[in-house]
Amino acid sequence: MVSVQHSVANTDGAASLPDVLGEGLGPTDRARLAQAIEWAQAAYEGHKLGSGEGVWQHALGMTLITVSLRLDVDARLAALLFAVGEGGRHDIEQIEARFGSPVARLVEGLSRLSRLRLLSRPAANASPIELQVQTETLRKMVLAMAEDLRVILLRLASRVQTLRYFAENKDLAQTAIARESIDLYAPLANRLGVWQLKWELEDLSFRFLEPETYKRLAKMLDERRVEREAFIAESIERLRTALAEQGVKAEVYGRPKHIYSIYNKMRSKHIEFEHVYDVRALRVLVDDVSDCYTVLSLVHSLWTPIPNEFDDYIRKPKGNNYQSLHTAVRAADGRALEVQIRTNDMHKHAELGVAAHWRYKEGATRSDGAYDEKIALLRQLLSWRDEVTDAEQWEEHTRRAALDDTIYVVTPQGRVLDLTAGATPIDFAYRLHTDLGHRCRGAKVDGVMVPLDTPLSNGQVVEVITTKQGGPSRDWLNPQLGYLVTANARAKVRRWFVQQEEEETAAQGRAIVVRELQRAGQTHANLDDLAGKINFKDTQHFFIAVGRGDVSARQIHNALQIDTTPAPPPPDLVIGERRAAESGEGILVVGVGQLLTQLAKCCKPLPPDPIEGFVTRGRGVSIHRTDCRSFLNIAQRHPERLVPAEWGGVAKQPNGALGSARNAVYPVDIAIEANDRPGLLRDISDVFSRDKFNVIGVNTVSRGQRAYMRFTVEVSNLSLVQRILQQVTEVQGVESARRA
Repeated sequence: MVSVQHSVANTDGAASLPDVLGEGLGPTDRARLAQAIEWAQAAYEGHKLGSGEGVWQHALGMTLITVSLRLDVDARLAALLFAVGEGGRHDIEQIEARFGSPVARLVEGLSRLSRLRLLSRPAANASPIELQVQTETLRKMVLAMAEDLRVILLRLASRVQTLRYFAENKDLAQTAIARESIDLYAPLANRLGVWQLKWELEDLSFRFLEPETYKRLAKMLDERRVEREAFIAESIERLRTALAEQGVKAEVYGRPKHIYSIYNKMRSKHIEFEHVYDVRALRVLVDDVSDCYTVLSLVHSLWTPIPNEFDDYIRKPKGNNYQSLHTAVRAADGRALEVQIRTNDMHKHAELGVAAHWRYKEGATRSDGAYDEKIALLRQLLSWRDEVTDAEQWEEHTRRAALDDTIYVVTPQGRVLDLTAGATPIDFAYRLHTDLGHRCRGAKVDGVMVPLDTPLSNGQVVEVITTKQGGPSRDWLNPQLGYLVTANARAKVRRWFVQQEEEETAAQGRAIVVRELQRAGQTHANLDDLAGKINFKDTQHFFIAVGRGDVSARQIHNALQIDTTPAPPPPDLVIGERRAAESGEGILVVGVGQLLTQLAKCCKPLPPDPIEGFVTRGRGVSIHRTDCRSFLNIAQRHPERLVPAEWGGVAKQPNGALGSARNAVYPVDIAIEANDRPGLLRDISDVFSRDKFNVIGVNTVSRGQRAYMRFTVEVSNLSLVQRILQQVTEVQGVESARRA
């Protein structure tokens, strides 16, 4: 078998390349390789990748790795021609004409995966949970985008070759590539059981990410290399002799130690280098499983077993179907030795993973039960569950859905989202944020405008186009129109319509209650107490019941008569020779009798804002702030309809601020401008919830990297608004916060 470490230097001379790259293949396949070598060399001449590596050098390195993995001729041809397909559909058609559709599909799949190179590097300010969720989702996305497992193996081979190139050119900046490799590609190689690629991805990435630690461990290994090799040679000879005496046919050799594996063991077990048992390690290969346990018994009789250092992965294989016996023993001089025992078939699977089981050759029969079992294993790999330590903490972020039922699409910022297969841009918008879904009016997929009922596919970049205000359409709930696929999005749309109906009903109910209070001459009545007397937990449910007709005017009057405590007379405000009457909103206006007032929605006044009233037609007196633009305009046109007004029932609080003596609350708009980032809306919302401010409206718009937000919050006086603004401006990314 060609080693993974096979150097391009060993393939000098184009004439020898078909023989080297065609190891294990027949004359016909070698001839196809020779044709591809000639075509690729001519196409790649003078071209370099973004890393600086020559395209031909990279293709050759990839192909050598596919040889070491014993992949078929189609995979080797795809490795040679990987960059030819970057030219688009025309070049893919040329590959298909020259080398067949299987090779063309592999090259096209590899080209699709290459689009993940930038997307798989999460934002620097992402939280640890967000980083790990993003990485795990990307691993799934890589597998989901590959219809043929060979595409994944080719992508892994390409990344190993890139890291080798960086190792030979130490002056290149490769931290981002190394981080992506150790977080994304090494776990994929482990998941697929390809140990050859896994350890090299980890060691090379670790070398770039932690150069000082890598050098320190490498130096420790090198300093003791002679002593370690002598000890290993002596242990091999001793074990071989014992095996021969027992008549057990076995291959025994020293197992190479990988620096990242040592580092992980030191970190996870909180031990120093001297206490890592498997720095000195043997591997024993036998023919059948019964011999594995015979060898284990011999090992434990030759050396003293170390407690709690035995693992039986034959009876309980790892998630990627890895099987082996692991034990650690101590020699007479106290030195530790790790021994791995496995059959030849187990070893082949451990080194090559799925590459050892995947049949590609034409004419291969599918009636073989073992073959069907291996295909079932691959399907299990494709639908693995998330590996988490705290299921409750991660439940919100993980889907645990089989890849066959899931697609992975990408935001313009590079965030990957998982959706049910067949999901549309509206499903995508609701997956991002509920408010974004409500305001969704269009979408771009890979930069092209598409209808909102377009089914999305793996790997597509989706951009949502929104309106500033508005809500969903009832057509979205029609299953025949195909706008929504995910149950979560449908539930959010239904909830929006229910909420809208409730808000309209509550507004009608509130108007009825205010009218009945005016008729009863009890505009000072506490609405919370009134709701409680009619057995409602809050005023919102009370207003909805009144609006629906579930509570009659007689019930309201009866509840008002229960309170026998005499109400304090409303304070009078004398303006000239006329008296002022207090409205149900706690506002003093000039006039007689009970006056219907309403706070203007354009400026949302609250104590102690200077206010003035405007007599409307049929809706009573509208109360505005004196600096309100709308009020100034109508005041100029209709000065005769202005009436003086001021806040009634206003008392001084212990902190010196003015506040309502009746615990009234008023809506106020807070306008925020910030640099957009993940978690911004959550952090700002935390400010309001921390001080128990009731948020009754939210509107957010993102343009590029800027976020524009408007929150409607209920407060009792102006001093609270100043406190809110101060706290919001302290949130990371917020540049300005003001009262709108």
